[in-house]
Amino acid sequence: MTPYFIVLAVIVLAFAYVAFNYTRIRKMDEGTPEMAEMAAIIRSGSSTFMKTEYKTITVVVILVALVFSLFIEKTSGITFIMGAAMSSIVCVLGMTSATYANVRTANKARESLSIGETVKVALCGGSISGLAVQAFGMFGLVSVLLMWGGIDPDAEGTGFIANLVCNPSVMRVSTYSLGCSVVAMFNRVAGGNYTKAADISADILAKIRHDMPEDDSRVPNVVADFIGDNVNDIAGNCSDLLESFVATMSAAIMIAVTNFSGLGPEIFTATSVFPIILAGGGLVGCLLGLGFAAIRKMGDNPSRELNLATWISAGLTLVIGLVASYVMFKDVSIESFRLGWWSPWIASVLGIICGIAIGTITEYYTSADFKPTKELAEMAKDGESFVITKGDAIGSRSCLAPILLIGIALVVSGIICGTYGIAISALGMLAFVGATVSIDAFGPIADNAGGLAESCHLAPEVRVITDKLDSVGNTTAAIGKGFAIGSAAFATVSLITAYVGNYSAGEPILNMASFIVVAGAIIGGALVEYFSALLTDNTIESARLMAEEGDRQLSVPGVLEGTVKPDYNKCVEMAAKQALKKMLVPSMLALLIPIVGGFLFGVEFVGGILVGATVCAIPRAIFMGNSGGAFDNAKKCIESGAIEGHGKGSDAHKAAVTGDTVGDTRKDVVGVALDIFIKMMSTVANTLVTVIRSFTLFRF
Repeated sequence: MTPYFIVLAVIVLAFAYVAFNYTRIRKMDEGTPEMAEMAAIIRSGSSTFMKTEYKTITVVVILVALVFSLFIEKTSGITFIMGAAMSSIVCVLGMTSATYANVRTANKARESLSIGETVKVALCGGSISGLAVQAFGMFGLVSVLLMWGGIDPDAEGTGFIANLVCNPSVMRVSTYSLGCSVVAMFNRVAGGNYTKAADISADILAKIRHDMPEDDSRVPNVVADFIGDNVNDIAGNCSDLLESFVATMSAAIMIAVTNFSGLGPEIFTATSVFPIILAGGGLVGCLLGLGFAAIRKMGDNPSRELNLATWISAGLTLVIGLVASYVMFKDVSIESFRLGWWSPWIASVLGIICGIAIGTITEYYTSADFKPTKELAEMAKDGESFVITKGDAIGSRSCLAPILLIGIALVVSGIICGTYGIAISALGMLAFVGATVSIDAFGPIADNAGGLAESCHLAPEVRVITDKLDSVGNTTAAIGKGFAIGSAAFATVSLITAYVGNYSAGEPILNMASFIVVAGAIIGGALVEYFSALLTDNTIESARLMAEEGDRQLSVPGVLEGTVKPDYNKCVEMAAKQALKKMLVPSMLALLIPIVGGFLFGVEFVGGILVGATVCAIPRAIFMGNSGGAFDNAKKCIESGAIEGHGKGSDAHKAAVTGDTVGDTRKDVVGVALDIFIKMMSTVANTLVTVIRSFTLFRF
């Protein structure tokens, strides 16, 4: 238990740093009375939405927890609730800190007119989200392990009613991960619908129909858009990455139980504890990397400053991981470890390299500093159809390199370290998730700061600073989405491997030549398309209704003239109502598909669904995220004056705005939800594999 207590001490240190940053942000000045008023509206709207959303989430979590305890394993309902609770705490904490940081970032730009000083405030707010994701995700899992005495590979348990025998240790880890997944799915689906319905309707009203600035406070949908940045890009992203992080640790532990429990206590202890140690080392790296960024004097290149924090965190994670691998495996001999004690560390390095490389590729295809997005901006001069077609080509082209990297890393990890290496490679990519989420959260905080600067009529030079941060934030957000999708690919493969290992004897094998597996794979791919269409339809319908409401309010005498304030609450309530109304069906789909498929056709059919869905979802998600990011930054490229003679309000600008509205649903609704969709199905399958194996209607 000593390693767990060491990791727990690091977690407590991270909690202290989060509390320090939160207090520091709260003490900063909010600026003018108008800025304070607008920030209070954003904070209140975000809080109201989350409270309403959690009324539904709480009911679902309690019902599912009861089912687990009654029919699967007595304590699994408790661990399921613990997972949901950790994810929820991180969402609320991250969102709340962002709603304090956004206005203070805008005010720091107003007071200092310094990019470096302003970056520090936004990164301070983002670090609360990032470190909370890693610290709370680990705290819940370590608590589960300490409360029940670690992992016992030979334990047996049942539910209060059912008599199906399962391993309670594995079930607790699996249901803890599933609790995180359920909350992540609800947050991504509801938050994505909310923010993009508001964003799309605001863009259509301001930039296309009325030739107004992007964040003009006369447009009632603008405030709902500000709120959406917090409930999706902060809260949703926190739960998304926490779920990936927890899923990879859980998969590594489950594979250790399946593959190493019969090889002696020393080998099993080393393989089951190492994932926790590696994640704890990553947390240390993030604390030092973000701490260095906080005390360092920053220059006028935000990208360089943010990248430095990431590189420090990743580098320290590598060093600590090397030490941990040596200490844990130097005295044990494992046949599947081709390079001895180096093997797990090399697998983790492959994951880290892959994660950073995917981020770099994403930056190339989405940043306005590089050729693809510059060409897309130029294409806007020829109209909307050229923009959409070129954006699609950029998105499709951007898929190959990341997927090649993922495939190579998976193969090499498997060769040098077996199926365990695949899980460790996934964990390596996420071991410094605290830094990546911190920098990702920088984006929406900077975006909100820019919106506040414009809607509160701050000086043009302030807006220049916030626009620079917003542009960088768009790129960091796109990189974060690429990172989330890449980590989802690794995590899902790890979970599928663990799932097959849970029902098969010996080496996990899924027969892809079997007709039942192929049928499942085809259906899994189709379900990805159906899920994508469902989210898109829901969002665009909500956006249409909100645009109609915004037009109605703008027709009220005095609103366009600025003498009468629009009814912000009406649009905020409409966005929330539509999002909450439409979140249940897509969210429950991922929960029910493995259950229904398993009960009808068995474990191999579910395995096929998982493989088919993963193969289709990963390129689809990368395409959605990168094409959407390119659309967004091409619009900003034109707005910055980079295309001579085609600035704001021009036909080229309106064409780019059309592309941006298409990209909004892609990158912030569908793309980010697909990775949770495949992870959640895989986690459900792992959790219920014992039940599915025992109760199958049609056996082949």
